[in-house]
Amino acid sequence: MKVILSINAGSSSVKISVYAASHHKATPREIADAQVSGLTAPPAKLTYNRQGASVEKGKEVDASSQDTAFRLLLDTLINDEALKDISSKDDIAIACHRIVHGGDYDDAQLITKDTYHHIEALSDLAPLHNGAALGIVDACINQLPSTHNVACFDSQYHQSIPAHIATYPINQDIAKKNKLRKYGFHGLSYAFIARSTAEFLHKDESSLNIIALHLGSGASACAIQNGKSRDTSMGLTPLAGLPGATRSGSVDPSLVFHYASDVGKLSPASTSQLHISRAEEILNKKSGWSALTGTTDFAAIASRATPEQALAFDLFVDRVAAFIGSYFVSLGGDVDALVFAGGIGEKSWQLRDAVVQKVQCLGFRVDEGKNKGPLKGVVDDISGDGDGSKKVLVCQTDEQFEMARMCATKEELWR
Repeated sequence: MKVILSINAGSSSVKISVYAASHHKATPREIADAQVSGLTAPPAKLTYNRQGASVEKGKEVDASSQDTAFRLLLDTLINDEALKDISSKDDIAIACHRIVHGGDYDDAQLITKDTYHHIEALSDLAPLHNGAALGIVDACINQLPSTHNVACFDSQYHQSIPAHIATYPINQDIAKKNKLRKYGFHGLSYAFIARSTAEFLHKDESSLNIIALHLGSGASACAIQNGKSRDTSMGLTPLAGLPGATRSGSVDPSLVFHYASDVGKLSPASTSQLHISRAEEILNKKSGWSALTGTTDFAAIASRATPEQALAFDLFVDRVAAFIGSYFVSLGGDVDALVFAGGIGEKSWQLRDAVVQKVQCLGFRVDEGKNKGPLKGVVDDISGDGDGSKKVLVCQTDEQFEMARMCATKEELWR
């Protein structure tokens, strides 16, 4: 039996899900999860669950950085006498890390000096994400010297995108030199969604055609053909495509130059490890529905209680529906299901209802009772009356599990 840590590090939080797997290719079993949030908005708070039961919920803790948060989480797991699978650091065999940008990697990678430096070099393409993840990789290497570290990339699922879709119409010598193409993200989620949806529909994944929507504070859409990514809304970076809580999504490339005069300069938020321009800061951190409404709470936005909230809601629905229409054509109308996932996709019945109403002409329908009802499984069918060929599903995606599953299938980690 091996203990696997699935680690998801953000700028303001560190989350760890703990899994046990008994042998190579066995389905990992979750035994605990812990999170420290509020690193950038003190006080930091600890939430800890063991075997699905709450142990700590919102306990204020002394943690001001990812490193101190990780140490705290590690101590929490090791010092819990009721968590029998972990009594020391040596019990942790594998630590898998969510890395947003993996460049050309099409599979999870054991982190060596070479892979570490390759990920580091890609940080300019995802400055708000890769740096934070590498900080936790450093902490793991220092604190868990006998543990295998594995990088699981959000971009790896999209390596199957055809060249004519992934290519930007710019000078190709410069594009290739600087690795400028569509990469796509949320791939860990889409891998989970594709496999889970295929199982639910009793189809072989290699014949699955779906339009998947990962809708959260970061949002994207993906056309999955024959079980593989054909197109996705995010591009070179996670900024392209759909708007999010603080991201603009796709805008006219010239817009930012008319927005402010200093967009090419480094942002005051830049550090020695993180170089971010004013343009990147504006479009990533000061846009989206937060800029339209003053809140990142989509539940409040979905109430449409103010004109600003109604505008943000309608704008988001319009952008999502546009990608569904585009991907429906890209898949030649051969679509098994439209699948909603992510925090908003799973929780906002109002958004699902509005989006599906917008694309009814494509044959999608929702049942009002099912749409408003509680989710009962990993995948739920909320389809309404129709010919039955175009399903509308909700998938409770699990990127943490997907990372642990990837590690369980890597034979070299079990030798």
